[in-house]
Amino acid sequence: MTLYSTGQDIDSEVLVYDFIIIGGGILGLSTAKQLAEEYPGHRIVVIDKEETLASHQSGHNSGVIHAGVYYTPGSLKARFCREGNRQTKAFCEQHDIPYEECGKLLVATNDIEMERMKALWERTAANGLERQWLSGDELHEREPAITGRGAIFVPSSGIVDYRRVAQAMAEEFESLGGEIRLSTRVTGLEERIGEVVVKTNRGEFVGRYMIACAGLMADRVVKLLGKDPKFTICPFRGEYYRLSRQHDSIVRHLIYPIPDPSMPFLGVHLTRMIDGTVTVGPNAVMALKREGYRKRDVSLPDTVGLLADRGIRKVLSAYWRPGLTELKNSWFKKGYLNDVRRYCPSLSLDDLEPYPAGVRAQAVSRQGKLIDDFLFVNTRRTVNVCNAPSPAATSAIPIGRYIVDKVKSQVEEG
Repeated sequence: MTLYSTGQDIDSEVLVYDFIIIGGGILGLSTAKQLAEEYPGHRIVVIDKEETLASHQSGHNSGVIHAGVYYTPGSLKARFCREGNRQTKAFCEQHDIPYEECGKLLVATNDIEMERMKALWERTAANGLERQWLSGDELHEREPAITGRGAIFVPSSGIVDYRRVAQAMAEEFESLGGEIRLSTRVTGLEERIGEVVVKTNRGEFVGRYMIACAGLMADRVVKLLGKDPKFTICPFRGEYYRLSRQHDSIVRHLIYPIPDPSMPFLGVHLTRMIDGTVTVGPNAVMALKREGYRKRDVSLPDTVGLLADRGIRKVLSAYWRPGLTELKNSWFKKGYLNDVRRYCPSLSLDDLEPYPAGVRAQAVSRQGKLIDDFLFVNTRRTVNVCNAPSPAATSAIPIGRYIVDKVKSQVEEG
């Protein structure tokens, strides 16, 4: 199949490419780099509405290189996270990006959590992870500031700055001849015979194939293609605190609670950051704006759209009690502190300092289920990443490879 290899501009407002990638986060950049490696000499462009790369989920996360502890064995999450853990570290080594393999401790504080820890132990085995079972004394020996009945130690978990990873991917993509166009907002999409037209505030881009890694706007991209996505993106704001600098050495590992399997999120944890600080969080509060990083960020159209969605109303109904607790803790940090003091009792309110929040794009089905695994919706000439919450940053390289393989199949079909 001959693609548009010349890349000639039709006029000042219409640009022709072989592949157009929507989204300048770590998934879009990973895909772009690997696509450029697969199709050397072809014209590939990444477009993003923001002024900088990795402006949303890729640049507002905990920086954890996940091992793949929690995910259903055999799922895309489990497979891609395990592969991504190794590949992310290798990429960092190739590009002199600092990372640290500090390991993760999953801490049980009572009898119920000890029982849950047994199930988690079996899951880590099913996912092929190296791990150790620690008694309360062994936990205290490793982490004197942490109190618990026992813990699972997963040594392969690590920390990194994913903005730096994304930037290195962008630089490698450009060195292979790729283009990046920022401040370019998608306003319309049209899939025609033999091409896809991407309409933007900076003119039209015409490509033989399109990949969308649009994160918080994933469902809207599918709708612009004239398709029913059968899911809605619900934005959950994850709020963090940073421990005061006197506590930079309070832990040597990542400290996570044993999650409640009936709840959709992992609970408040202590995260060592690559810059030497320690964060506490996140909680999970539905944001009233797709990109609502602050409590005061409210969009009336976004809020009305969320509350009008049947699936999201079912989620709110199913989790109303823990949702109220999360909301209360969002406004009153004493409750937030109580969660972390269950395993780190020495902390006080004065130790919790402000820190930027993140917003997680969570796909919700029409049936009111939080879609757990990575989700893709594809058409003849497009591949659309529709659900890629954590561990998407860890998994960015294998996800990119998966997308490239999908595109190759489309190209081979002609």
